[in-house]
Amino acid sequence: MQGNKKVGADAILLDNMSPDTLTEAVGRVNRRAITEASGRVTLATAPAIAATGVDLISTGWITHSAPILDLGLDVT
Repeated sequence: MQGNKKVGADAILLDNMSPDTLTEAVGRVNRRAITEASGRVTLATAPAIAATGVDLISTGWITHSAPILDLGLDVT
């Protein structure tokens, strides 16, 4: 929200923030929108990120080193 004027956001993406900063941001949003954390998310950091109170956690590290599967569909 900007002052008392609603801006209409359904979700707020909180990217590359420390757990302390995430906690502060979640408090500022105060359940007026869904909060989603991304960036710096690993198996080791996920518990601390979850403890900040964010609603969602997004991560790409699961697929960064995934092997490539060359899959095709040929229709004749």
